[in-house]
Amino acid sequence: MFNFINNLKLRWKMVVLVLPLVILPIFIVGGVIGYISTQQAYRGITQTSKDDLEHMASYTVDLLNSHYQQFQVYKEDKERSFNNDLATLTELAYNVVKTQQRQVAKGRIDLAAAQREAHNALAKVNVGKSGYIYAMTSKGELKVHVAQEGANVFNSKDETGRYFIREMCEKAVRSKPGEVLYIVYPWKNAALGDKMLRKKVVAYRYFREWDWIIAAGGYLEETYDDVDFERRSFAALKEKIKSKKVGKTGYVFCLDGAGNFMIHPTGEGKNFYDATDSSGQHFIKEMCEQKSGWIRYPWMNAGDKKPRMKIVRYEYFKPWNWIVAAGSYEDEFYEEANAIKGRIMESMVVLTILVSVGAVLLVFVASRVMTDPIDRMMRVIRKVKQGRLDERIAVESNDELGELAVAFNRMTQIIKHNKELEANLAQQGKMASLGVLSSGVAHEINNPLGVILGYAAYIEGKLDPDDPNYRYIHEIKRESKRCKKIVQDLLSYARTPQPVLEQTNINELLGQIVDFAANHTDMHHVTVQKEFDLSLPEIMVDGDQLRQVAINLILNAGAAMQKGGRLLVSTGADGEGNVSLKFSDNGAGIADEHLERIFEPFFTTKVKGTGLGLAITRQIVEQHHGKICIESEMGVGTTVEVLLPVNRDQYI
Repeated sequence: MFNFINNLKLRWKMVVLVLPLVILPIFIVGGVIGYISTQQAYRGITQTSKDDLEHMASYTVDLLNSHYQQFQVYKEDKERSFNNDLATLTELAYNVVKTQQRQVAKGRIDLAAAQREAHNALAKVNVGKSGYIYAMTSKGELKVHVAQEGANVFNSKDETGRYFIREMCEKAVRSKPGEVLYIVYPWKNAALGDKMLRKKVVAYRYFREWDWIIAAGGYLEETYDDVDFERRSFAALKEKIKSKKVGKTGYVFCLDGAGNFMIHPTGEGKNFYDATDSSGQHFIKEMCEQKSGWIRYPWMNAGDKKPRMKIVRYEYFKPWNWIVAAGSYEDEFYEEANAIKGRIMESMVVLTILVSVGAVLLVFVASRVMTDPIDRMMRVIRKVKQGRLDERIAVESNDELGELAVAFNRMTQIIKHNKELEANLAQQGKMASLGVLSSGVAHEINNPLGVILGYAAYIEGKLDPDDPNYRYIHEIKRESKRCKKIVQDLLSYARTPQPVLEQTNINELLGQIVDFAANHTDMHHVTVQKEFDLSLPEIMVDGDQLRQVAINLILNAGAAMQKGGRLLVSTGADGEGNVSLKFSDNGAGIADEHLERIFEPFFTTKVKGTGLGLAITRQIVEQHHGKICIESEMGVGTTVEVLLPVNRDQYI
């Protein structure tokens, strides 16, 4: 066997050796996946079914609560309306008594006649079916009453043992003029044929002149428009709950705390408190005791050959002391899971066959897959050999070839870095030579500048300050002086020249610089805007050095923007004792790898740049004990912020 394999070509060797290693794991993994998928399907469907049961139980509780709230609000509304009606009747009765008192006060009738007239008027009024108006003294003696007139009821009690008449008398005597009082108590009036307690509401008012408490009372239940309406509504609710199905044969049912089935498809009205399941467990008793939760028990309905496991979710409805339950049989849960199991097995068999065929084809092309990375690596090596150091090998794996690619890329990066260092050293050598050259010819530059300054001063002396050209001559003098200073700064870069500090209005200085820079030929394609904080204090700075800083930053921003660009130059206070100068443009932005080196001497991204502009800028800012920072995003723009201290003495 080994000799046979050794004599095969490499591709067939890979087929013979690799194919079993691929096919066997596929079958094993397929079996494991099928098993796990089936178990997950069972769990998922069981959980979904439990969620459905819980939702159905909660939904039924919401229906019951909605019904309860609906009729509770209805009754409360009727009670408010009834109270208002009683108050109105009490006011009318009070006015009748008051009218008779006026007749007495005018001397038209005596008090006894007035009280008889009031008695006759009040005794005729009915409140609802069995309510009435009555009057009594503050001692409880009934002056007007349909059944007990003349009796003293001061010590009468309601059905709960409360002295309600005594309470009415005491509150009436203490009441304010015009105040209508209320009392509610349970009452069963045998004289009127009452057989059960009813909720009685009484509104009353005190008439001090006669020491009468005038009251209008009635029974709240007599105000309901339709007593059977709630019963019909509840019957409809029961039918709605019984119509809800859980699965194929599951249903929703309700029982009270004593085990009576209040809503049930077949057992409504019966008591099942002591009922047991197929295992002898008192499951209804457990539900009544626990009030809320889950229960699982075997149950066999008529026609079933053996018990089936049933699962029930039950919740407690406190207002009625009901237990709301939603139940279903577990075998109905798993019908879909069994169907899913069959589909999973079929899919796994088909998938295994297809993967096996694909594995054979993949083995045939494996040799090519193995050699393709080497071919790509050789192509990159040839390009690097030609001097294209930016080329990199794509790292597509973590094997030996990937490790080799990483090492080669690192080597290429180091070579590129070394070449950049050589270029930088060459550039620094050039700048050093330029410095030597500049020091040799500095006087050749300063001489013509001196002539320019001399003629400018001469012309300035000839012109009146109001002359329009006077400002231009002044600018020529100032910029000529600055040219001389720039030459001096370049020559003395390594000597770190100290600033000459003067008390300066930073807004005024920056405004002059912006006006000058805006007319520069490199800034004609952009718009420069100013936004100055006029409340800034004057600070100690070298105006010429800050001019150099600002012009350098403005021109750099202009170079980074296309036509139509916008540069915002603003000033303000940073809240930490510094004056902030910001230069914000919407140009191309600065790459992240350049931001770290942007202030290095002789580093530049410009073809003709010297790399000294921002280095000198930072040097000047730091000599002022300030800070400079740059924030930039490619394609969005750049913001340069210069922070200068207001109180420079704290840094000395």
